[in-house]
Amino acid sequence: MTDDTQNPSVLSMRQEDLDELLTRAAERGAERCLAHLGLENGSAARDIRELRDLLEAWRDARRTAWQTTIKVATTGILAALVVGAAIKLKLMGGAQ
Repeated sequence: MTDDTQNPSVLSMRQEDLDELLTRAAERGAERCLAHLGLENGSAARDIRELRDLLEAWRDARRTAWQTTIKVATTGILAALVVGAAIKLKLMGGAQ
């Protein structure tokens, strides 16, 4: 069996040094990812908040548009029924 101290390919480091190395690697990876997305200028959090606000506004507008469409269609159908009933009952001066 070989001793790890004799094998030059084995790296030994303290836990604190490993943690620091991993932290720096994670930060660099995050910075590269933000740069790839075009959010590297330091205002990424604000940009993402604004994008979320825009998305929420779009969802609200879409929901309101559907509600308005349904209300207009319902009102139109009810108005047509009232006019049809009035004509049928000769309340609106229909043909005698």
